[in-house]
Amino acid sequence: MSNNRRPAYLPIVIIAVVSIAITAAVIMWFKPDNTRMATAQPVSSALTNEADATLSTALDNGQVVQTTAAQNQSLFVTGLEHLPRSLQGTQIDGEIIIDENKQLVVTEGLRRLFDYFLSALGEEDEAVIYARVESYIRHHTPEPAASQTVAIFDQYITYLKAITEIEQRYGNLQLQAAKSGELDLNVVAQQKQDVAKLRQQYFTKETITAFFGAEEEYDDYSMEMVRINQNQQLTDVEKEATRQNYISRMPDNALKAGITQQANLNELMNRTKQMQAKGATAQELYNMRRDLVGAPAAARLARVDAEDANFAQRFDQYQAQKQRLLNQSADKTQAQTQINQIEQQLFGEAERKRLVGYAALQQQNSANLE
Repeated sequence: MSNNRRPAYLPIVIIAVVSIAITAAVIMWFKPDNTRMATAQPVSSALTNEADATLSTALDNGQVVQTTAAQNQSLFVTGLEHLPRSLQGTQIDGEIIIDENKQLVVTEGLRRLFDYFLSALGEEDEAVIYARVESYIRHHTPEPAASQTVAIFDQYITYLKAITEIEQRYGNLQLQAAKSGELDLNVVAQQKQDVAKLRQQYFTKETITAFFGAEEEYDDYSMEMVRINQNQQLTDVEKEATRQNYISRMPDNALKAGITQQANLNELMNRTKQMQAKGATAQELYNMRRDLVGAPAAARLARVDAEDANFAQRFDQYQAQKQRLLNQSADKTQAQTQINQIEQQLFGEAERKRLVGYAALQQQNSANLE
């Protein structure tokens, strides 16, 4: 289980963050001491040493800690002692990668590591989190990579605080633009420029690419899709052709693969709905799905169709018996008892939770057909 929550002051610049795999000619370094090799494993919350005991006293049942810098320095050895509740039982997200010369190789995974610990802001004081992260870095990383990592963490913290002002300033402008019914791309573009300048102020070009490259690429894609959609000079057919042309010219990477997959899913849903409305057979649906998403997915969808059909049949049976009992019985309490018994006979526990919502959906679909 991985916890990727971000603290309140993290930038909200894009709609979604696309995870990418970054390949580098690097090696992971671990101390010979086996206790230092569990950098990516779930961490026990049991107190195992004097530092744990000290921290257990300092952390009052998960409340925010207020301590001095000197106290913070002595709280941790590994940085993993007595994790806050939101991180307990989770797997550490991210990585510290170094090359054969023990120089830090900055990756997107390093930013995820920082965000993993920063997500506990509110449960722990900022100074405690900083001490925890620095201890974690120095315990698991040799020099000079350790000091290089701590320096980037310093920059990252300062950057996150500085970007808050930009987000607040442009947030109001974007809200006003949204009320008019369209996103003001000029405002978005100016915000991107200001964010880019801020990143250049705190980070090297290599760090910017590693930390924010995927976000920037998705930003560009999202803005282009909005620009195409808002272009009143294009017909719907021309808009779709323009979108496909843009996507086809994108580099072959995780973002393009994700966009293509989503497009296939949208096409799958639309074509499934159309074919079902025309009374397509199960084999015809399977063939269409196999061509779009492959045989394994098509087989899984066929099983889902069968399960849905079975549920719908039992639901119709249930509704008929329920309505008959309500119409014929003068004792409504007794009728409801019998209805409950029918529910238990026809549906499992999880299925019974679906009944109210499924009935409402059926009524809505019937109303739409009238």
